[in-house]
Amino acid sequence: MRSILQNIYGTQKGEVAFSRIKTLLEVFSEKINIPKAAAFSESDTILITYGDTLLREGQPPLQTLHRFLDEHVKNMFSGLHLLPPFPYSSDDGFSVTDFFAIRPDLGSWADIRSIGQRFRLMLDLIVNHVSAESSWFKSYLAGQKGFEELAIEVDPSTDLSIVTRPRFLPLLTEFKKHSGRRVHLWTTFSKDQIDLNFNSLNVLENMVKAMLFYVSQGAKMIRLDAIAYLWKEIGTPCIHLKQTHDMVRLFRRILDSVAPHVVLITETNVPHEENIQYFGNGWDESQMAYNFTLPPLLLYALSTGNARVLAEWIQSVSTPSAATMFLNFTASHDGIGARPLERVLPATEIDRLADLVQRNGGYVSTRRNPDGTESPYEFNITYVDAIKAPGIVNDPFHIARFLASQAVALTLPGIPAVYIHSLLGSRNWAAGVELTGRARTINREKLSAEKVAAELADQWSFRARVFQPYQNMIRVRIRQPAFHPGSGTQVHHLDDRVLTIQRTCPNQNLFALTNLSADRLTIRLPDTKTDATLTDLLSGRRFYAGSVSMSPYDVLWVDNRVESALS
Repeated sequence: MRSILQNIYGTQKGEVAFSRIKTLLEVFSEKINIPKAAAFSESDTILITYGDTLLREGQPPLQTLHRFLDEHVKNMFSGLHLLPPFPYSSDDGFSVTDFFAIRPDLGSWADIRSIGQRFRLMLDLIVNHVSAESSWFKSYLAGQKGFEELAIEVDPSTDLSIVTRPRFLPLLTEFKKHSGRRVHLWTTFSKDQIDLNFNSLNVLENMVKAMLFYVSQGAKMIRLDAIAYLWKEIGTPCIHLKQTHDMVRLFRRILDSVAPHVVLITETNVPHEENIQYFGNGWDESQMAYNFTLPPLLLYALSTGNARVLAEWIQSVSTPSAATMFLNFTASHDGIGARPLERVLPATEIDRLADLVQRNGGYVSTRRNPDGTESPYEFNITYVDAIKAPGIVNDPFHIARFLASQAVALTLPGIPAVYIHSLLGSRNWAAGVELTGRARTINREKLSAEKVAAELADQWSFRARVFQPYQNMIRVRIRQPAFHPGSGTQVHHLDDRVLTIQRTCPNQNLFALTNLSADRLTIRLPDTKTDATLTDLLSGRRFYAGSVSMSPYDVLWVDNRVESALS
């Protein structure tokens, strides 16, 4: 830890930083209860949700969420990513005004701890920025001791053209300090989100304190939000800098020392080669990273009805050690990232996807490139509507196509994460976008818990027709040892329309077949007797291995252990 700090800050300042962090560790080591941590397995699936996605009159939303989990998804999810429950000023929680408080309208830390006793709880450490409405920033503007270096002041005449920009917004925002001095501050994401200056040891200490506080409140996973942009250095792209990776190593060492049961996960919506850098050497940075290429590439495969590019990409993906794994998802509170498709698809195909999203009622957020041009950064749309056939009012394959997309995420090596709006079959919330003026709101609708329950009870409702088979897939998945994150994976090219993934472990040999097209087709399973009788684990359907018929967007999970009992 001392060595990392000295690499970042130099010998003398690094020693001061080490002394301050050591004091924090001594304080929090007494507050953190270290449970016997279970390793991740096939039984792990994570639900992603805001604390107030489901609302019930007269009840704190966190308690409403807990009740919904008990009544509708019991034993389906082992983990819960609770999106920022802190007081905030904008960006639906990601402009934090107080890192140590829970929004009073949401619930309390007691509610958080209660959820954490039932689930492997993930909380966000929003490490890059703080709200312009926060007491920290107000203290900075006032020049109060300890906050003088909170923000990053930059001369507006400085050439920042090579800085990587995630959004098409000004990089610097002007503020007036209480002294009357005007300053231009680094604001990567918005004028309300003031980038934190990690050259300041006070900033470092406060963010480490926040991370350890979350662990003391029951967090077993810490998500490092927008971590790639943490360190700024004029004359560089200010993304993925060595100091940023050193900081991830520091967070990992801190957690390993006082909370070895806590998993660090990095959120870096960038091309795959850059994303996996945050695994470090496999042991020294994050244990988990989002599989950011999967959502847009899967969307592309479904839009073309061809699995080959997706299959070849899956075959090429790996992590540097058995201690590292991907979080496989298709949707989250954010949109579908377009940048992870760079160097995977040509720009013309990315533009075609952008057109598809817009035709299905979504939006395309852009970013500014160093040469002044714009390119797609994010597709803002629910995944349910992203995969709809454009121009067809009642797409007969809509639900089947969506469930096929979700099945793929459940079969890949790693841990699957399911956004609550995908589980509930939510559609584009266009009214929300009109209300907020923000494209991302399209996938962040607040729902009546009573209305959702009624729709789930109605077998003919759109929500129920998504939720029930989705629920079945998850319940079947968590009982299959071949879906262990460390089990073997092989991709077979049986038909360009079918994604065929073989998962193997000592106790199971499982084929996951997903028809990504609207065609009816027949395939033959490899390495299996032609006349062997097999059973689909999802539906109970039986068939011969030499002649497996698949309907449009069909999903089959075939366990070869069944063969010996039935053939």
